[in-house]
Amino acid sequence: MRLVASTGGKGGTGKSTFAVLYTLRLLREGKKVLLCDCDVECPNDHLLLGTNLHDGKPIYQDFPRLNAEKCISCGLCSKVCKENAIFWVKGKPPIIFEDLCSGCGACWIVCPQGAIEKEKKPAGEIFKTRISENLWLVTGISKPGISETGPIVREVKKRAIELARDIGADVLIVDTAPGTHCSVIQALLGCDKAYVVTEPTPLGSHDASLILELLRIMDVPSEIVLNKADAGDESVIRNIAERYGVQVTVRIPYSEELIRAYSEGKLDRVVDLL
Repeated sequence: MRLVASTGGKGGTGKSTFAVLYTLRLLREGKKVLLCDCDVECPNDHLLLGTNLHDGKPIYQDFPRLNAEKCISCGLCSKVCKENAIFWVKGKPPIIFEDLCSGCGACWIVCPQGAIEKEKKPAGEIFKTRISENLWLVTGISKPGISETGPIVREVKKRAIELARDIGADVLIVDTAPGTHCSVIQALLGCDKAYVVTEPTPLGSHDASLILELLRIMDVPSEIVLNKADAGDESVIRNIAERYGVQVTVRIPYSEELIRAYSEGKLDRVVDLL
């Protein structure tokens, strides 16, 4: 099974559009495919495939809870909290602000009394949807207010890999969030290849260079997908590609047909653009 990512440093370049188009193209070639939507703060692959999500299963994450009887008010927990989610006044027990907490675990690791205990709370949902005989969709959605979605992405991807193996998928396509933050890194870990979807604009080239640098550090082979290729200065992307030693392997022209199909959730009409 190949693990392929669709990613991009900048939002709105067509990352999810490419992921769905590539999925549909592989289906035409007779492949069994699992598409995993790891953009858990704003998943939309199901919309592009024209399907609804039902019967989500909760994803739990460990968060800190103070056991005041054990606490000696040393303040070590507040000192190691990188999110500033723990407020401490000398001589008094700390106060934990859950909406700022990422659940990293530093506080309960450093506490000498074991006064910071773990408490599992729902952090999101996962949906497994069979679209057709050879296509499955796994979708992760984070709960509003969760400050760090990396652990959610890790769990969604883990379950997607398990399902892909169970159904004998040929390819698992991981649609990441835009950017280069922790949840994107979690989605890219272990991928055999990453397609960097960008556009021929100054912002597109700038953010493409950021994600290409990340992929180089992670040692993930990458190629560039140039969306809306004829709607800007293609040379700005070609220069980035040359700098990082990667190829522009897919050019998708600006297309009103694609835009119409996108808005109607019927991308199967325009698969031949790849």
